[in-house]
Amino acid sequence: MSTALSTKVLEEQPQKTSSGGGAKWRRLLVVFGDWVGLAAGMATAQIVTGAPIDIYFLAVYPTVFWAWFFALNLYDSRVVTARSSELGGIGRSAIRSAAVIGVLDLVFSQSRELRTLVVFVLLTTLFVSLVREVVRAIFSRRRKSGRGLWASVLVANNDDADRLMASMGLGSANYHSVVETVDPTDIEDPEALLTRTVAAARGAEAHGVVLVESSVDASTANTIVRGLLDAGFYVDLASGLSDISPDRLQSQPLGAGLATWIAPRPRDGWRSNAKRAFDIAVAATVLVLVSPVFVVLAALVRFTSAGPVFFRQERVGRHGEPFKMLKFRSMVENAEALLDDLQDENENDGALFKMASDPRVTKIGRFIRKTSLDELPQLINVLRNDMSLVGPRPALQSEMAAWDPELYSRLQVKPGITGMWQVSGRSETTFSEYSRLDLYYVHNWSLAVDLTILAKTLPAVLRSEGAY
Repeated sequence: MSTALSTKVLEEQPQKTSSGGGAKWRRLLVVFGDWVGLAAGMATAQIVTGAPIDIYFLAVYPTVFWAWFFALNLYDSRVVTARSSELGGIGRSAIRSAAVIGVLDLVFSQSRELRTLVVFVLLTTLFVSLVREVVRAIFSRRRKSGRGLWASVLVANNDDADRLMASMGLGSANYHSVVETVDPTDIEDPEALLTRTVAAARGAEAHGVVLVESSVDASTANTIVRGLLDAGFYVDLASGLSDISPDRLQSQPLGAGLATWIAPRPRDGWRSNAKRAFDIAVAATVLVLVSPVFVVLAALVRFTSAGPVFFRQERVGRHGEPFKMLKFRSMVENAEALLDDLQDENENDGALFKMASDPRVTKIGRFIRKTSLDELPQLINVLRNDMSLVGPRPALQSEMAAWDPELYSRLQVKPGITGMWQVSGRSETTFSEYSRLDLYYVHNWSLAVDLTILAKTLPAVLRSEGAY
């Protein structure tokens, strides 16, 4: 930056550091947690292996481990690191620390069993990862309550700003609090846009800037980014991509420039077979374990109100194939015939009908809906291969009329008993958010994603989030 205008921008006020309020204590908490995890993992490994206490090893291993954390940028308290990247970094740190120990053992003619190093690697990785999950939960809770956010200026045109602000409200990975917006649409001179952005950031006492890449051309983006960094602000470049998991993205050089590689997520082949085998094993096991509860609920439904035990409803499955979804009946027998008279009472937007005090729900029905026990028969659907344990919410044929064209891609996978929608508020989630979550799942599906959703399902059910 050499123009007079840029120099004036940088000299107008003292350079601002890019550390947000509370960054130091957040970093200290993470460091403290890592040392707790390291100590616990090493103590457990010492007990498991029965190896003699080696002061040299107990000093060198955690020191090298910790040094790798800095090298892998695992202490940048501003960035919300993707869980997969964080776990990968922890594992790499443990393996590299063990490798350093191995080399030092050779140099100094020390003898150590490979089994000991393997156990130390596994247990330190496990314990540090568990502690990091606790710290992640603490930070996530603070962000949801509006604390620990970074005051930021958003540079984007109106459409991009609306889209980004909506997406920032989904999930727990948002660490920004947008305090000012700069619309670059009518500002043709990059230096003028830089001046406007720096002035807005300083005036709002922001810590940095979020620049939506699609709102400016490449030359302007370069000017803005370099100018803001020189002025002491952090810069986040928001991509125009949507429904792509961050852990699939990897920056790499392309000639003299920069490219982002997106890892594919195949849905067929061994992954599909593994998912099906997992579905069958879990569904069959759970059905056997809950069979007494199943029988009791069936009796309660049958003898407390007129009608069949099961409610069978046609839903849309994979590739648009219809199937009969099973649930314990929770409403009066003619519930669907009464729906038209209740449409004006719909408390949800879009194609979903939800009503907190639906008069069609029976007394026992209210209980099993609140506890999600009405969905137990869907395990039979899983065994029939109509559904999966995890997937998009099984849609009604009538709902599809309100779908945007891109939402039809959710039919590429089987619907699930639980999914991102179910663990993200269910009835409290808007139709737009529900659609976005379904698409995110479809485009980023993996066995790890399924396991994560299943792990979140039980707490969500126990809290009865959005269930009525």
